[in-house]
Amino acid sequence: MDTQMKAGRNTLARQMAILEVLQKDGRALVDDLAARFETTPQTIRKDLSALAEVNQISRFHGGAALVGGTEYTGYSVREEIARDEKEAIGRSVAGLIPNNSSVIINSGTTTVAAARHLQHHLGLKIVTDSVFLANEIRGFVGLEVMVPGGLVRRTDGAILGEAAVDFIRQFRVDTAVIGAAAIAPDGALLDFDLREASVARAIIENARTIVLAADSSKFGRAAPVCIGWIAQIDVLVTDRACPRALKDLCAENGVRLVLAG
Repeated sequence: MDTQMKAGRNTLARQMAILEVLQKDGRALVDDLAARFETTPQTIRKDLSALAEVNQISRFHGGAALVGGTEYTGYSVREEIARDEKEAIGRSVAGLIPNNSSVIINSGTTTVAAARHLQHHLGLKIVTDSVFLANEIRGFVGLEVMVPGGLVRRTDGAILGEAAVDFIRQFRVDTAVIGAAAIAPDGALLDFDLREASVARAIIENARTIVLAADSSKFGRAAPVCIGWIAQIDVLVTDRACPRALKDLCAENGVRLVLAG
């Protein structure tokens, strides 16, 4: 049984790593993945078949590509993608937030990483549209946490709907920390869920300073719903693999760029 459990964990870890490769490169060949992970092409094909069955990737002859983008990858999968980069981004974001201030933190894996680094802050009033995030930080002594009412998305605990939007519109906070599923080359900030996008827009409209926390793999990806534009952002915190095109986009729009890590 122990051997089977270990094999299962190894398989899951390899599949998460394959997704991370596809997240960064868009597509990959079976032989290249086999060499990268020091296993057989047959094993890689089984991994790709398993990921394709749950609509995480699409297969083509000799390889696979990331699904083009009409819905979210599962939360647990997203949490594993670029984990180290998200941790560094989260630490940098937390460093931008002063004590004795008010903050809205949007749902998302990168924003959760930022929230975890607020453990030693004092006097923070935090509003979040994420049940998961609120539960992560509710025990931090220096924080007061508020959440709206609304529909809770089962997959990741995001709170959706007009009740959540109306709740957020009651505030005018010092800082908002938001994420994005994708950043288009023209500067559009994109998401997969129209209901979540409405909440994100309300957050952007009701904060004095907007911080976007997003790893560099989000640049150039596709998602169907626009939540805002890079020009509305004050600070972008991303990782050191930030592409030149994204750096130029920030410079053109007067966005402060922070490279974490």
